[in-house]
Parts: sequence; C-alpha cells; structure tokens
Amino acid sequence: MFAGSRVLNQPCPTEFVFRVFTAVPEFQVPLFLLFLLLYLMILCNNTVIIWVVHAHSSLCTPIYFFLSNLSFVEIVYTTVVVPLMLSNILGAQNPIPLVGCGAQMFFFVTLGSTDCFLLAVMAYDRYMAICHTLHYTLVMTPKLCVQMVASALGLALFLSLQLTSLILTLPLCGHHREINHFLCDVPPVPWLACTDICVNQAVLYVVGILVLTVLFLLICGSCVFITCAILRICSTEGRRWAFSTCSSHLTVVLLQYSCGSLVYLRPRSSTSEHEDCQISLVYTFLTPLLNLLIYILRNKDVKDALRNAIMGKAASDTS
Repeated sequence: MFAGSRVLNQPCPTEFVFRVFTAVPEFQVPLFLLFLLLYLMILCNNTVIIWVVHAHSSLCTPIYFFLSNLSFVEIVYTTVVVPLMLSNILGAQNPIPLVGCGAQMFFFVTLGSTDCFLLAVMAYDRYMAICHTLHYTLVMTPKLCVQMVASALGLALFLSLQLTSLILTLPLCGHHREINHFLCDVPPVPWLACTDICVNQAVLYVVGILVLTVLFLLICGSCVFITCAILRICSTEGRRWAFSTCSSHLTVVLLQYSCGSLVYLRPRSSTSEHEDCQISLVYTFLTPLLNLLIYILRNKDVKDALRNAIMGKAASDTS
C-alpha cells in the first residue's frame, strides 16, 4: 500500500518492464529453449486436435466440438503470453506500454475465463451423455453447442473488461515501473498503485469465486450424478467407457482450477510473488500441454482417428 498523497508527486508511468526472469546468464539460454520447446509442443498438440476433429466425421459430436474450441483457446491463450516472455527471458527488460499491458491482461483473463467456462460446458455435455442418454441428441443440438460456446466467450469478455478497467484506472506510481511477474496479470499490477487497493482485491475475489469456485462446484455436482449413473450401468464395457470419460475430464478440471485458485483466491498476506510466478508457469505451459495429452491418451476415438490419419498419410506418400 502507498500513501494517497504520493499520487500528486509522482507522474503516472506510460511504460513498464517485467522482472528479469533469471539473473544467472548460464540459465537464460537453457530456459529460453525449454519454454520455446513447450510452446511449440502446445501449438502442435492443439493444432492436431483441431485438425483431427474437423477432418473425421466420426468426431463430429458435441464433446469434440467443445474440445476443438478448447484447443483453439489454448493456442491463443499461450500466444498472448509466451512470445513476449521469451523476448525478455534472455535478460533484456524490453518495456511494454500501458496500453500493451492492458491489452495483454484483458486477453489473458478473457481466454483463461473462457477456458474455465468451456470445461464446465464439457462437464454438462458428459452429464447429458451419460445420465440422459436417450435425450442427448435432442438436447445437445449443434445450435445449442454454438450458443454455449458463444455464451462462455461473452461472459468471459464481460468479466475481463470489468476487471481490466478497474485495475488500469488505478493511479500508478511513477517510480514503480517494474512488474514483479513475467506478464501483466491481474494480481501483480495493482501493487504498483499509489492508493488503497482493498476494493480491487475484493472485486478480484468475487470474480474468482464466480469463475472458479461456483463452476468447480457445478462440475463436481455433475460428476456425482455421473458416478451414480455409472454404477447403474450393467455392461462392463459401458461402465469402463463412462468412467474413463469422466475421470479424464475431472483430471483436467482439477489441474486447471487448483492452479487458478492458488493464484487468484489466496489471501495476499500469505502470497509470495515468486510463488505466483511459479504457479503461473504451470497454467501457462503445463496445463495447456497436459490438457490435450490427457484427452488424447485417455480417449480411444481420438487415438483411432489420429492413427488412421497418420496411416492414410503414410499410404498416400508411398503410393
């Protein structure tokens, strides 16, 4: 916190710099190559998922439509952060203008929230597929699927606009230009303000509870109904399929929501900015990467479609 009187004495900065990722020169190049490799793997994995879903008619179902949209969100989500991070990781503190910082924050929060909403939508889809199998095709129409994705994006845009506007209208101290993070995220930027940020933190907690806690409880509720339905399935094969589908999605949800909760819902008094950076690395790199690996490795339909596509490509090349 900073005294309000200092607002009059300090001009508002127009540019910011991120904290140096590592001050050890020997670590800079290996870290750059590691994060570049992870970024390229995320792009490749998600692009393959989108291509497989749209190239095979057997995957033209609601769950794979949602999965392809999730993949697209992950591509844009990491692209908003990683290229700028890579440009700074070699030690040069390249300045970012205030409008650029605001744009990165807006798109990062929008895409992260859309990710969470899509996971909730996918949980509802699994609930309908397993608990209301006979009505599934009647309820989950293509029109409804598009409307659910559009609603997830629209709600995320609304929440992100409110948060970004609230933070960027804070009076910022001229002598505090370094953001103690590797991106313009919601938690670190308000600490550059020259005024009380309790209201901003309260708003952040409310939005975090709405996006993370409420959605997580809804997803857990759907998993309870799904589990009860699975136990009533007589077929061993059907029970195995239903359990595999639900457990894969629940693994992704736990990974995504636990990391988000640690960053956005922990009390600031118990938060280390260094820990925030480490957790942010997890949901910037590992979560998008593991999300798709989990869906690929645990999903027989996707694996079969991918195998057929590779075999078909190899056969066409040899002919």
